[in-house]
Amino acid sequence: MIKHIVFFNLAEEAEGKSKLELAQFIKSELENLKNLIPQIINIEVGINIPNLPKTNWDLALYSEFANLEDLDIYQEHPEHKKVAAFIGKVRTERAAADYEV
Repeated sequence: MIKHIVFFNLAEEAEGKSKLELAQFIKSELENLKNLIPQIINIEVGINIPNLPKTNWDLALYSEFANLEDLDIYQEHPEHKKVAAFIGKVRTERAAADYEV
């Protein structure tokens, strides 16, 4: 199994939305990919609790895939690319890790 974890920091305002509105929209769009891309075993998106000390990221994505091929299918899927394009317009930072268990 492959676990794919991504962290994002978001602009304070972009695309006519506040940071919280952006986070909520991205969460909804990413989690909906489970209905559109059968290779996703599990997907979860968390919005950072505001004003916690020592936190570095606004949004966290956790997803699971059976193998690297399924992860590649997900990453190249047109619906994922659509969400990723939006995120690319509103994020300020991104970090990711993929690992096998």
